Amino acid sequence: MRSDLFKSEYQAQAPTAAGMTLQHSKAIKYVVNGECHARQGAMVAYRGNLQFEVKSQGVGNFLKRAVTGEGLSLMAVRGQGEVWFAHNAQSCFVIDLEPQDALTINGRNVLCFDPTLQYDIKMISGAGMVGGGLFNCLFTGQGRIGLTCDGDPIVIPVSPQAPVYVDTDAIVGWSSHLQTSLHRSQSLKSMLRGGSGEVYQLMLQGEGFVIVQPSESKPVAGQ
Repeated sequence: MRSDLFKSEYQAQAPTAAGMTLQHSKAIKYVVNGECHARQGAMVAYRGNLQFEVKSQGVGNFLKRAVTGEGLSLMAVRGQGEVWFAHNAQSCFVIDLEPQDALTINGRNVLCFDPTLQYDIKMISGAGMVGGGLFNCLFTGQGRIGLTCDGDPIVIPVSPQAPVYVDTDAIVGWSSHLQTSLHRSQSLKSMLRGGSGEVYQLMLQGEGFVIVQPSESKPVAGQ
């Protein structure tokens, strides 16, 4: 049988080491030797002796998710084998976190991560209850995290001299030490005339970076 389908870049290769790698731009492969964590429903294929279980996130995170409708429903993948994760053919990326790093990610953009990373739901400081995706996931520790992005990401440097303003429905994540606040870019007069549709943005200040996707994805209730 002959087809471009059987090109080497599409073939699943034999595992060489445990952990997370890109299968290609739309999927992440995780060689499990013990445990990994992932978004519920993100598995598209696996082989080996693996079990998939709902992961308890503690009473605190459960209550935050119940109140906010935001956060991240997780599953634990345990055993030995290989598993492939993807979500709606979105672009996938792998980030390595070091012990001194802290990264805030919108829950809808988290695909999978190492169990060595700590995870908590945090409200964006200064954002109040206006806009979308204002309760996000703070990751700390050492390990790898797999992210999805609806399209190719835009990574924008943030400096004290040049704060960045981002639509809350388009933000993927940012350096957690940045200061955040809600910014209104539309005057009351403009709002009374019907508005531009761009009333509030999240302002990020300090030294770091912000990741934006070229899509204003709406948060999924109860995600």
